Parts: sequence; C-alpha cells; structure tokens
Amino acid sequence: MLDVLAVSKQIGGLRAVNEVNLSLGENEIVGLVGPNGAGKTTLLNMISGISGPSSGRILFCGDDITGLPANRICRKGIAKTFQIAESFPGLSAMESVMIGALFGNHHAPGMAQARIESATVLDFVGLPEDKREVQIKNLNVVELKRVQLARALASRPKLLLLDELTTGLNPKESREAVELIKKIRDRGVSILIIEHVMSVIMGVSNRIVVLDHGEKIADGNPHSVINNQRVIDTYLGDLHAF
Repeated sequence: MLDVLAVSKQIGGLRAVNEVNLSLGENEIVGLVGPNGAGKTTLLNMISGISGPSSGRILFCGDDITGLPANRICRKGIAKTFQIAESFPGLSAMESVMIGALFGNHHAPGMAQARIESATVLDFVGLPEDKREVQIKNLNVVELKRVQLARALASRPKLLLLDELTTGLNPKESREAVELIKKIRDRGVSILIIEHVMSVIMGVSNRIVVLDHGEKIADGNPHSVINNQRVIDTYLGDLHAF
C-alpha cells in the first residue's frame, strides 16, 4: 500500500531524514519509534504532504504522491493526526469533525449528511454526546484526542498516520487507545503510528521501524526489534527487559 523509497529531507544544514525506506501493507499497523529528533514526525509530514522530501519517492496504492500538497494526498486516502490536538479552537467538536467529512475525500457529502457521518464517527471514538457542541478550546486532553482522531477518520482514509496519540494520557486511557487503534485496523485502515510509550507500540504493532538521527536502524517484528542490540543501546536502554 505505502512504499517510501530512499526518502531524505534536508532542513538547512541538517539532514533530518536520510534515505529511509519503509513499506506498509493493507490492514497492517507499523510502529515508528526512536529518540527525540530522530526524524519520525518529519517522515510522517513528507508522507502526508505537509512538507515534500528533498529526494526519494513516495508511492501510495501504486500512485506516485511525492511532493503532492496535503489536501490532494488526503483525498487520495491518507489522514494524519498531530501532536498538538487543539485545532480549530473556536469550533465545536462536531464542526471540527465535519471538516474532515466535507473536505477530506473526493465523495464530499452535503452538510446534513456530513453531520450524520460525523456523529457516527464520534460515537465510534467514544466522545460523549454532551461534548459534541462544546468548543474545542473547552475540551480536556482525552476529548481533544478523540475529536482529532474522529476528524481524521471522517475523511475515510485508507492509511492513518498517528503522531503520539497517547501523549498526555494515563495508563487506563492509553489501554483504551490501543483497543481503539485495533478497531480502526479491523475496519480496513492501515496505520503508521509514532509513539514513545512502548507498551502501546508493543500492544498494536505488527512491525516496528526504528529511526535514529534520520536513519533507519531496525525494521522487523516487535520481538526482534526490542531485542536488537543497536536499538537497546540507542533508544530502549533498560527497557529491553520488556
């Protein structure tokens, strides 16, 4: 489904991502981990069209999407969440999700249908009904995460890019997020997820890819990756006892 081919990103004098290759298949969840500054978010931004690569190619469902703007990539079926969840602070939760339904895919519904579809997605992610007309700026962090995820899902993606979805969540909320991510995958959506919480990554991932200083240093099943000595030395440290 997704093929990232020798992709690099130069930012001034820094090579933030250096010739990274990555693939992701249908109904697969791939965890993307590494130290802060490893290039994880930069890679997701290139895949989603927020910024283009300096070199390399990105293929999605057989189409070359390298350098396409984010709106066109979204309409091809790639949606992304962000580390900062408070987008559109003056809109209600429902209105925020309707943006995804109305503008995120080629089959945009009318306003009435967009509201119905958005309500269905909000049900799926677990936002209470009494929070749906509350302004984004008045929601707590868990509610913000649910709304942001719902907005991405409302665009009907084939591939979902999740950037630290569980940041700010307690262990119980993180476990709930893991179950929700699995339900999304079971609906036929492939997922590439950045996380620092290894229990989340281990709980959802079919494969794990590790970046360090912009380079891929490991790619494999969770067990093999967390027992990779270079990954232990670079990132996991004492967590290798997992």
